[in-house]
Amino acid sequence: MTDCVMVRTTVASEADAIRMGDAVVDARLAACVQTMPVESTYRWQGRVERSAEFLLLMKTRRALVDALMTFVREQHAYDVPELVVTAIEAGSADYLSWIRQETQG
Repeated sequence: MTDCVMVRTTVASEADAIRMGDAVVDARLAACVQTMPVESTYRWQGRVERSAEFLLLMKTRRALVDALMTFVREQHAYDVPELVVTAIEAGSADYLSWIRQETQG
């Protein structure tokens, strides 16, 4: 197990994905944010919905998870944004070191 994690969220548009990714990296809460278009099917307020969204994968240190999730919630347009943390159990030493370096204050 490493001290690095990946935090994911979805947003409604490519513009939102770019804005969120830039803000998170600029704040040094993540070293990298990857974005990709996805189709989501979910239940919301009693109905099954389907929508195009953009998935953001944010690489950071475990110590920054709470700050990153608070930041995303404050910037997010959704009432209940997806915020899921996945441990990075292993990875190349150089890449993990880069994540740590880029998320230092």
